[in-house]
Amino acid sequence: MKHNVILVVLDGLSYQVAQHALGHLLAYCQAGRAALYKLDCALPALSRPLYECILTGVAPIDSGIVHNDVVRLSNQRSVFHYARDAGLTTAAAAYHWVSELYNRAPFQAARDRHTSDESLPIQHGHFYYADHYPDSHLFADADSLRQLHAPNLLLVHPMNIDDAGHKHGLDSSQYRNAARMADVLLAEYIQTWLDAGYQILVTADHGMNNDRSHNGVLPEEREVPLIVLGSAFSLDPAARPQQTELCGTICQLLGAAHDKPWCRELLA
Repeated sequence: MKHNVILVVLDGLSYQVAQHALGHLLAYCQAGRAALYKLDCALPALSRPLYECILTGVAPIDSGIVHNDVVRLSNQRSVFHYARDAGLTTAAAAYHWVSELYNRAPFQAARDRHTSDESLPIQHGHFYYADHYPDSHLFADADSLRQLHAPNLLLVHPMNIDDAGHKHGLDSSQYRNAARMADVLLAEYIQTWLDAGYQILVTADHGMNNDRSHNGVLPEEREVPLIVLGSAFSLDPAARPQQTELCGTICQLLGAAHDKPWCRELLA
């Protein structure tokens, strides 16, 4: 199995909102061309620990990335490492914490914001460092990387949903509308990416609560969506993927050797 993959992490998107707000993505599901699954995120339900969990398959208590202020390179093998070692091209348009986990830490904007270095795990990158950095710009950054470098693996990681949740809370029009806007922006790219042969996974790191935060065990904090699109997916409604299986599942799609857990039922 050798496919190119785009992983979209909609930061801070609760499953509770995803299941009604993502009209374009849900249209693919309704048409039988995609599938929506519910995942429970690992604990703690915080961003940097869960970037590490998604991208390495290792839970925070085992990775040591246990809160957002752990600023160091990961000591785990990430999906970027496996892809690079398989001779594949990697890219990311993402929050700067992703660069700190896998490329260089601490982040230095002048050096690291725009990255192109074949020796790094994330070879080509546009990394932002303001939570209100517009999702519209982030998706354009990502597609620019796709067009310039034709990466086999591309991470797309916008932040405006999480930013709206921290400012206004889960049960707010601002949070719901940020999710809707991310879906509208994805509508500009999804079919183009599919036509280019990419397999697409859309998920979130964690959800959001009404206290304008996340870190606990409430369903709205832990339950996140996973939507998969592309010919390599089974779309089996009985599949039960786990957040810790995303890294290995992506490696399977890429045809990259790995030693991570993965969800067999998710793939065709």
